[in-house]
Amino acid sequence: MAVDEDAELGHAPQKKKTASDDDKRRKKLVPGGLMKAVLRPGGGDLNPADGNQVIFHCTIRTLDGVIVESTRSEFGGNGTPVRHVLGKSKMILGLLEGIPTMQKGEIAMFKMKPEMHYGEEDCPIPVSDSFPKEAELHFEIELIDFSKVKVISEDLGVVKKVIDEGQGWESPREPYEVKAWISAKTGDGKLILSHNKGEPFFFTFGKSEVPKGLEMGIGTMSRGEKALIYVANQYLTETSLIPMVEGIEEVHFEVELVHFIQVRDMLGDGRLIKRRIRDGKGEFPMDCPLHDSLLRVHYKGMLQDEEKTVFYDTKFDNDGQPLEFSSGEGLVPEGLEMCVRLMLPGEIALVTCPPDYAYDKFPRPANVPEGAHVQWEIELLGFEMPKDWTGLNFREIMDEVEKIKGTGNRLFKEGKFELAKAKYEKVLREFNHVNPQDDEEGKEFSETRNLLHLNVAACYLKMGECRKSIEACNKVLDTNPVHVKALYRRGMAYMSAGDFEEARNDFNKMISVDKSSEPNARAALLKVKQKEQEVERKARKQFKGLFDKKPGEIAEVGTTNTEDQVSRESEKDNEDDPDGDSDEQHGEAAAAAPRTSFLSQLWPSGRRLFRSLGLQRCSIL
Repeated sequence: MAVDEDAELGHAPQKKKTASDDDKRRKKLVPGGLMKAVLRPGGGDLNPADGNQVIFHCTIRTLDGVIVESTRSEFGGNGTPVRHVLGKSKMILGLLEGIPTMQKGEIAMFKMKPEMHYGEEDCPIPVSDSFPKEAELHFEIELIDFSKVKVISEDLGVVKKVIDEGQGWESPREPYEVKAWISAKTGDGKLILSHNKGEPFFFTFGKSEVPKGLEMGIGTMSRGEKALIYVANQYLTETSLIPMVEGIEEVHFEVELVHFIQVRDMLGDGRLIKRRIRDGKGEFPMDCPLHDSLLRVHYKGMLQDEEKTVFYDTKFDNDGQPLEFSSGEGLVPEGLEMCVRLMLPGEIALVTCPPDYAYDKFPRPANVPEGAHVQWEIELLGFEMPKDWTGLNFREIMDEVEKIKGTGNRLFKEGKFELAKAKYEKVLREFNHVNPQDDEEGKEFSETRNLLHLNVAACYLKMGECRKSIEACNKVLDTNPVHVKALYRRGMAYMSAGDFEEARNDFNKMISVDKSSEPNARAALLKVKQKEQEVERKARKQFKGLFDKKPGEIAEVGTTNTEDQVSRESEKDNEDDPDGDSDEQHGEAAAAAPRTSFLSQLWPSGRRLFRSLGLQRCSIL
């Protein structure tokens, strides 16, 4: 062909057009520049409009009948009709004006002066030097079809025509699992694929298991939709569906989207996978359960063995009643709760879960082996939102506080410190909207708030985050600098962090402000001294002779872990403990704080010494 084939087909990369581009070109129209003769009438009352895709055969002749080029195979073309989107594709001015006057099935002859075809000044479609662009030409056009389409790629390489509308608003996306009936033809009508019998074609979205352009088109479809997806060769990647694409200019895929399942990798490592097998009601994630929601679920637990052994089913093992639990309270395995929190009411999901998010850290049913991977089929029947405190009086609010705080205390005793902290922090956030009405309410409010901050501090200490524990204690001491329990807890956090001088200051201050706290403070000071001596002893042993060596002779220093742990301390005043017991029972004293690195426990003067020697970056654990 004399005309650039890609440009003629409308698949050349498009620069973004402004709304006035074609209008400016139309101003160049002159009387007699474009003339039309109908050779065969079309059918219907409609004509193509902007946004419609038009499919047509085109044969170009000189005025004396010599064929210059054609899309028809009988005239030397490849047999593939031209496909354009009006208002978006690059088109010669004569066709831009002429095709909207035609009807489906019509054949017309357009006589064009040079300025109406490729002889137009600044014509948007390139043409070879041998093309007679300065001559008047006849364009024989057969309008095969036109329809509304969705342009999926800006260069028009992927376009979708909807045949039957689907249901719902959701479309497949990575990494959904998709089932679809698929058939495919080349642009000239040759059948190359027919997957319309047996089972629908199955693939995982985003895994390059179907050609890129086809996946782009399916990504705009809804469940049950049937569509024709036109894919140009630049979007025809080789896959198992169509292993050979070389030499194919364009493929028309007819697709019926049967079903798709949302697949969510909860941990990002492929171990905890949630597959949605029935849609819920509402919009994700706005209509999913919130933290502290009361959830109602049916679930069936299965082992990942060949028999898919069922070890629990609420419909049989719970008298047919659903399981009810509040999210965030640690009452179900972590993996199950993580997935339920991302479900909509009425949704059914299939969850595959590793042991560390199932029953290795949760009471294990008798028929679930240790270290077993499990699968849950979960149906979220519904949920109730957390109680809104708006409009509650002070006493009603404090009753709600006690309920949530009690849950936090239970979680703390069970060693679920992160969940316990979340409960305490929830109440503290709600406290921002509480306004005590008198001095008595103000005192109760202040005491409860301080207690919650100290409980948060205890959680942080158990989690090994000493600095955050100190910050939580400071929120109490900023309002009451002589709060004995806050001083004690901060002192324990300082000791765990290796800041022995700061710890001593807090314990000594306890004695000065409250003589009744002296036994506990003295015991804590003894612990500080013992811990400091232990750190110094280990430092002398580990760094013996280190600073006697000449530069360049310092041997590589090994690593060591501090094995000692601080025994638990009790406090006389246990009224404001989360569970009403002493710190020894509750475990909030830093005695059971996590092990910390050796270097972090060095006394302050030692740290300053290392810094002055330029050794603050030594890899000493």
